[in-house]
Amino acid sequence: MPHPGTLSLDHVGKRYPVHGGELEVLRNVTLTVDPGEFVSVVGTSGCGKSTLLRLIIGLDGSYEGDIRLDGARIRGTSLERGIVFQEHRLFPWLTVEENVALGLLRSRLPEAEKRRSIAEHIALVGLAGFEKAYPAQLSGGMAQRVAIARALVNRPSILLLDEPFGALDALTRAALQTELQRIWQAEGITTILVTHDVAEAVYLGDRVVVMQPSPGRIRRVLPVPLPHPRDRADPRLADLERNVLDELAGLA
Repeated sequence: MPHPGTLSLDHVGKRYPVHGGELEVLRNVTLTVDPGEFVSVVGTSGCGKSTLLRLIIGLDGSYEGDIRLDGARIRGTSLERGIVFQEHRLFPWLTVEENVALGLLRSRLPEAEKRRSIAEHIALVGLAGFEKAYPAQLSGGMAQRVAIARALVNRPSILLLDEPFGALDALTRAALQTELQRIWQAEGITTILVTHDVAEAVYLGDRVVVMQPSPGRIRRVLPVPLPHPRDRADPRLADLERNVLDELAGLA
């Protein structure tokens, strides 16, 4: 039996029906993500990164190959898999704590444990004191922190991040990357990040998966053998970024 948080993708492919035929979006994607590992996925637009996340989260069950979490084939959505999108998708009429509580709607935890978990995760993302605030009273970065807390509150086996900081300004983005690194270390959760930002991918990831398009498939997997937390000024990060950029340049 795999350890909790082990994700395995075995020859995964995905096709969409189009007028007069099929569009192949993913082909032969094979990857194992170890428990507690942080894997970044980069690639040009149209290489199937977000489609891959949709399959892992269970939003689309029609695909070739096999996707398993802890040895069990993924079938539909589950509390075992949390996801954060580029847009925070908070409900504007709910407070911070009420939005985070949505992550526990299907949980069977006693109410006291739910309240404790909500409070713990609001504190984890640095928003203690903002429990009664509404999304309109928050900055974009704060709203994304709420989305991360909501995804983590039921303590899933794996966290999926689909361009979570893509809509933020550079300073806020850098600050949240550092926060995400801290949260990931605190939670020890298996994490997959899809991003167009190579510096972000290298700064956060234990490995960087470079995908190529038409159809989407893995070109190369590059390890980032640097301990966490990381220093952005570390010249080794810059060297690794150049390696990833070279791989992407080879796709042109």
